[in-house]
Amino acid sequence: MRVFVTGATGFIGSLIVQDLIAAGHQVLGLVRSEQKAGALKAAGGEAHYGSIYQPETLQSGAALCDGVIHTAFDHDFSKFVENCETDRRVIAALGDTLAGSERPLIVTSGTGMANTVPGQPAREDNPVIDSSQIPRAASEEAAQAVAAGGGVNVSIVRLPQVHDPVKQGLISPAIELALEKRAFAYVGEGLNRWPAVHVRDAAPLYRLALEKAQRGAIYHAVAEEGIALRDIADVNGPRLGIAAVSIDPRDAEAHFGWLSAFAAHDMPASSALTREKLGWVPNGPTLLEDLARLPLPAD
Repeated sequence: MRVFVTGATGFIGSLIVQDLIAAGHQVLGLVRSEQKAGALKAAGGEAHYGSIYQPETLQSGAALCDGVIHTAFDHDFSKFVENCETDRRVIAALGDTLAGSERPLIVTSGTGMANTVPGQPAREDNPVIDSSQIPRAASEEAAQAVAAGGGVNVSIVRLPQVHDPVKQGLISPAIELALEKRAFAYVGEGLNRWPAVHVRDAAPLYRLALEKAQRGAIYHAVAEEGIALRDIADVNGPRLGIAAVSIDPRDAEAHFGWLSAFAAHDMPASSALTREKLGWVPNGPTLLEDLARLPLPAD
């Protein structure tokens, strides 16, 4: 297949490109600059210039391909709601281009959408929370609207905290905050859990979802169902030379800022159905193993 990949030079997208090419697929990747284009071409892909803020440039790329994997997203969390609505518009534009073609469209979301049974891991078949409560749900709402329009084979990959020894999803800004405040904080007892997957395990799941092209499928790229925030703090604090400390839930917003929306939430997630459907077997390092190898900041 010839596959259009948005976010093709990003943290996850660059590895998806490598995996697709290794499996014999051709890749047309969305890039914003000559530098990014050079990296994509070096990996064996073809560059398509555009931006998520110019949806028509994504449409022209999608029109040239047999399927689309959409991973591009603006991760500036200071304008999270706005960025989620941008993603809604991008998915709608991609859907308009693919309408009536039956070509596959793989949309990216987060496992938090399905945390609807308190204390239990989110499952692929759980009811989901809408975007009025979790802004990221805008991506899934857009995917459902595209599917309802007909003629597009839409499926969803939900991501947990995606990590390697350098980046760890929301944990990376939590580390920056801890260094700034000289305390690695968790809320209350810190028993709330975040699921995780190594980036090299997440990438092939997208390819498997594309090749399977099961209409309406939802997949969880989850290797570890949940790591307690206290354990994350206990690993990071001593390495950074700062204390791991508990803070009162009433002080969470003042301490964490925008991160307070996530810091106290229990968000475990299961991938049992995904593994069964796709034969996906993650085997990368654990989140805590990668955190133990995290480069220390310069003095």
